[in-house]
Amino acid sequence: MPDIKEFALPQFLSPLTGLVDQGGPVVLLLLLLSLVAVALIAAKVLQFAVMGVGRFGSARKALRLWLDGRTRDALNMAGGGKSCVAGVLFKLFQGSAQAHADTSLLKEDIERICVLRLNSLRAYLRPLDMIAQTAPLIGLLGTVLGMIEAFRAMQGAGAAVDPSVLAGGIWVALMTTAVGLAVAIPVSAIVGWFDSRIEAEQAELEALVTAFFTGAITECGGARVLPFEATEPRHAL
Repeated sequence: MPDIKEFALPQFLSPLTGLVDQGGPVVLLLLLLSLVAVALIAAKVLQFAVMGVGRFGSARKALRLWLDGRTRDALNMAGGGKSCVAGVLFKLFQGSAQAHADTSLLKEDIERICVLRLNSLRAYLRPLDMIAQTAPLIGLLGTVLGMIEAFRAMQGAGAAVDPSVLAGGIWVALMTTAVGLAVAIPVSAIVGWFDSRIEAEQAELEALVTAFFTGAITECGGARVLPFEATEPRHAL
């Protein structure tokens, strides 16, 4: 029966096995947290791509068509838009097109839909944030434990302390803090990027929904969202 040690690990895993051998269970725990973070980040990137986060073109065009009175074209444009904002506008158009639609109820209901969409975009950001916050603390814990072990060994050796052995124990202990920071820094930066994308999505939702109910009467050429024509009447609710 072949020995397990005969099976060579992949080349890219050899540095990680060295870290685990030197850092012990604390480094292993940090590496597992990094794998969880990578999986969550990949899931969020895929979710943002599927929900069309940051794609505002079709929603803006659909709103302009609606305000111009071209309701059918606006519904087709919003319904065909592969984005979160376009989907919200499509539901808003459908609710407004119903007979005897109450404006106050429509505002409350579209706010409910916006909250649900934004909450779905914020899913799994809390675990990522927790990993970014706890990884340095776990690394620091490993450093403290390593320093305690190093000084215990120095106490046991008495006068025959080998400075090189002590220095080796100290740098191995400090390595856990370095690994914790290496996990936390990129995860924290990515969480901040996700938050900025969600804030931009929320701002666009608020701007377009408000423009729908107000008719964008203050818009002029060169505006940020769309240059609406003031001569066209707003679609009646």
